[in-house]
Amino acid sequence: MTSDPTTVAKLDELMITIRGYDDARRATGEWKQVYKLLHKTDLPTGRVTHVVGMRDVARLTELIDQLRAPAAAAAPPHSEAPSADTCRRAMRAFRKRLALTRLDEESKICMHSALTKGEDSRMAAIVPPTEWPESVWQELVRQGKLRYTGHGFYQQTNQ
Repeated sequence: MTSDPTTVAKLDELMITIRGYDDARRATGEWKQVYKLLHKTDLPTGRVTHVVGMRDVARLTELIDQLRAPAAAAAPPHSEAPSADTCRRAMRAFRKRLALTRLDEESKICMHSALTKGEDSRMAAIVPPTEWPESVWQELVRQGKLRYTGHGFYQQTNQ
């Protein structure tokens, strides 16, 4: 992890400001700054996007703690590989999300001309369902079923 002391100090300042609000979700400007700072780090993009998008103060605290002590946060003692059943169900959900996203993309009027029947979607990658933690998607990448394309997007491999 990139643990630049100035970044961590700025995140601490923003965290104090966010906690000063009655409702942390209303600190829009501060959350935008947090998002920009966290994207400069090596934290997983999907996780950063999820934490900032949900305006989750507790998880933001965890991310800042990871930046402070990257060695301790790199391998949490309770993290185990997801079970085969969990991976199977997550992969099924990924395929459904991919199919629905493609169908939605192909059904748009502006995608094709009035003189054609339409065309297949050229979409290659999607953001996976958030019901499963990042460790499940990383395990599926390790197994070769998915490929991480960057910025929280995953692509199904041809197996």
